[in-house]
Amino acid sequence: MEKLILVKELYLEAFRNWTSLMLKRYFKAFSWFCFALWLITLYAFVFRLSTGYAFD
Repeated sequence: MEKLILVKELYLEAFRNWTSLMLKRYFKAFSWFCFALWLITLYAFVFRLSTGYAFD
């Protein structure tokens, strides 16, 4: 029983910061993706304005 508790503690200690690190990387990648989409939208809007597109 002691070995099982020891293995459990080792497992919890090894992966304690892993999920936090993965979430930080995920949100950083997601924020860069959203920023890139925003830049593409801004470019398309400025392009439409500069070519005289009628927003009717």
